[in-house]
Amino acid sequence: MGEVGGVANRKNFAIVGHNGSGKTMLVEAMLYNAKVIEKMGSVDQGNSTMDFDEFEIERKASLTSSLATFDYSGNRLTLIDNPGFGDFISDVITSIAVCENLVSVINAVAGVEVQTERTWRIAEQYKRPAMFFVNQMDKERADFDSSIQSIREAFEKRVTPIAIPIGAGETFSGIVDLIKLKAYKYSTDGSGNKDEIEIPADIKSKAEELRTSLIEDIVETDEELMEKYLEGEEIDSDTLLSALKKAYIAGDFVPVFCGSAVKNMGVDVFLEYLSKLGASILDIEPLKAKLMEGDAEVELKPTEEEPFVGLIFKAVVDPFVGKISYIKVLSGVLSTGDSFVNTRTNTTEKISHIYTVVGKKQNEIEKAIPGDIIALTKLKESAVGDTICHKDRKVIIDIFEFPEPMISKSVHPKSKSDIDKISNGLSRIAESDPTFRWEFDPETGETVISGVGGMHLDVIVERLKRIFGVDVEVGKPKIAYRETIRKKAVAEHKHKKQTGGHGQYGHVKIEMEPLPRGAGFEFVDKIVGGVIPRNYIPSVEKGIREAMKKGSLAGYPVVDVKITLFDGSYHEVDSSDISFQIAAIQAFRKGMQEADPVILEPIMEVEIFVPDDNAGDVMGEISSRRGRPLGMEPASKGFQKVKAEVPLAEMLDFSSKLSSITSGKGYFTMKFVRYEPVPQQIQEKIIAERQRELEEEKK
Repeated sequence: MGEVGGVANRKNFAIVGHNGSGKTMLVEAMLYNAKVIEKMGSVDQGNSTMDFDEFEIERKASLTSSLATFDYSGNRLTLIDNPGFGDFISDVITSIAVCENLVSVINAVAGVEVQTERTWRIAEQYKRPAMFFVNQMDKERADFDSSIQSIREAFEKRVTPIAIPIGAGETFSGIVDLIKLKAYKYSTDGSGNKDEIEIPADIKSKAEELRTSLIEDIVETDEELMEKYLEGEEIDSDTLLSALKKAYIAGDFVPVFCGSAVKNMGVDVFLEYLSKLGASILDIEPLKAKLMEGDAEVELKPTEEEPFVGLIFKAVVDPFVGKISYIKVLSGVLSTGDSFVNTRTNTTEKISHIYTVVGKKQNEIEKAIPGDIIALTKLKESAVGDTICHKDRKVIIDIFEFPEPMISKSVHPKSKSDIDKISNGLSRIAESDPTFRWEFDPETGETVISGVGGMHLDVIVERLKRIFGVDVEVGKPKIAYRETIRKKAVAEHKHKKQTGGHGQYGHVKIEMEPLPRGAGFEFVDKIVGGVIPRNYIPSVEKGIREAMKKGSLAGYPVVDVKITLFDGSYHEVDSSDISFQIAAIQAFRKGMQEADPVILEPIMEVEIFVPDDNAGDVMGEISSRRGRPLGMEPASKGFQKVKAEVPLAEMLDFSSKLSSITSGKGYFTMKFVRYEPVPQQIQEKIIAERQRELEEEKK
């Protein structure tokens, strides 16, 4: 790949949309028109350039983001094709954060769908300009005007077509470019070949009317142009395009294009405008970073003269190549042979190769400059969100906001020999997926994985099996319950054991009392007069901490307690660290039973986006799930945002219920907010269920 221009010529686009909108085919068609690939593929046929992952081929859908960097019309463009399923929203978030532009693909039959709105909100959060491509104009019941209307209703922006279709469904034959006021009729064989034709008579007046409206919308954003227009001067297409670009980058204008990606109709015109309108890193708000030394904030200037800074936004575990890390260069230059520091791990790495990628194909380049999106292989330590930089200016960037994992399941390796392999595999997957968590409980021997949704976890389990060779049994979702106490109690235990030779002796008296929710654990030493020697005090605290791992009700970890060690005794010969640990554990267990123990459950802060007509039903559903509605406010047009606090245990099957209530249009996000005591009848059920689990584990 040769050298193309400078920083201003690097333009990156996050391609997003609802599942089934045809995002990947649009990217394939653009690559074909740019002569990057010789043939358009599709995930259905297993020959897609972008959906090359075996899991995507099997499921016939994008499950992870994929990149294509290529040179076109004097610019270096990177397209990041993103999954359309909400379970894989982390890829959408990172892609939008590192790209300067958003391309939202709309299904011409369905119009605006759930994921369309969700991705738009993320783009607004990151202040990214957006454009739309109304795809699948060749499908039966395709309706461009209805799609435009749904976009306008959902997003309160100036939404204006730049291209309109000629016909729809079986009669779709081409497009009219409103900037140039030219019509094109396309071949239907996917070649992208077209002929310029007269604007068909049945849409000529509509095209002229829309062009007039387009010009008026554009000149309204530019005072100088407005004066010329009002004086009757003709505005040429290049001037219009220049003003359109400024308005688009400022977020004042949302251009809409149309076509059929599968038949490669209208895609070449869209690609041309993409290249001309697209913002570069110079056009967006500079990122801020914190210096590691002194914690001062610095603005990252996107110039080649600055020290190098890059952000890892994607990591892929490849069974053959190893780990591939994808980086957005934010400032400075990275050249082959350079070294950089990962500021999270404080490790230094030297790179021997820099690549741009098209799907799974890698193209080596000598250097990368601000705005470039590159791939580095075999980094020793790297994870999504890591900042890499020149050693002379160590900074940390924190721009990603990911949803908390919402569903958990236990996994058990089918073979005992895979116990070590499962930890390695899950650790590697967690490095590449910031919405995935896992933890191993040594007490129960149970590994718990957590993710955004059921499909998310299914794919992770499948990757674990195929990439790392670990076959697992999947259990039901686990709730991270906790235990605590509600009143003060005093307890003591004397551990005394004689086994010949040195015996064991430890004696402690403790007072337990509850702490405010979220306070954790506090240990107070009130020993006076040396009744317990100073060197055994840490052993008592260690024993208490060990005992807190399993509460007295159902064996869940204990939180929010204060333990005061106020008395005890020792033996000059038989006392030892282990003796006082055992005494502390037993005293704690006795005290728990006397201190009115209770099970705590995680409470989630939930935001549910629902159509206006379904808001009441959803509020009722939340109340039936022991939730506390906190209110409702308008979201986008036609949608309400319902806020509530709901126990996590009641949210495990909420996704399917919400889909049923809203006909698939509703979605929700949630994050942990605090722990609260469970009602008595629920507590009894939890204890009974936990006892059954522990009995099963013993078998």
